[in-house]
Amino acid sequence: MNLSNQLTVSRFGMAFVMALFLTLPLPWGKTSALLVFLLAALTDFWDGRLARQRGAVTAFGQLMDPLVDKVLICAAFISFVAIHHPGSAGGFAGAGIVPAWIVIIILTREFMVTGLRLLAANHGRVIPASRWGKHKTVWQMVVIVLILIGLAGREELLPRLLSGANLQTFLDSFYDPYFRCLTFWLSALAAFFTVVSGSLYLWHCRNLIREAK
Repeated sequence: MNLSNQLTVSRFGMAFVMALFLTLPLPWGKTSALLVFLLAALTDFWDGRLARQRGAVTAFGQLMDPLVDKVLICAAFISFVAIHHPGSAGGFAGAGIVPAWIVIIILTREFMVTGLRLLAANHGRVIPASRWGKHKTVWQMVVIVLILIGLAGREELLPRLLSGANLQTFLDSFYDPYFRCLTFWLSALAAFFTVVSGSLYLWHCRNLIREAK
């Protein structure tokens, strides 16, 4: 458990803390969730960099780093499903911040790739994160950050800048409709990259899958 691996494992705890801030009615909860997620994203950057600089790249780190990223990202998206979309009464965007079907796509891909990694480990191999997989993770993190900024702004910043009828008018006529549309299309694009990267993993691991039959 070198320093880079310790940073990797620390994201497990950050994922749990972030989910608590998102789903519980805590003061400044959405802002705190944003800060925790940004801290976790920084550890994701530094653990790999430290491992390469110190020549401490390990099989444990190659396996756990993408796995912990999956836990962090899935925790955020599942929490978004549990949060009622501001100003939403249903419709194509659904009641949650992110529609459940998009989260199901993301979870399916993550479970599938994790299964492939376990299969490879049983054959004495390690499947490192691919370029497309890294792009997918970065895009998902960008989407999560933007949604968290939107939630924190709506629930914790705007009420301190506006009040009464002015606040409600601004939310109803501008903020909520655009926020609802933006979160839907951003999360749909994240689902698209998720499907593409998952399909590429299946293609690259096709020989491994044949050997396991």
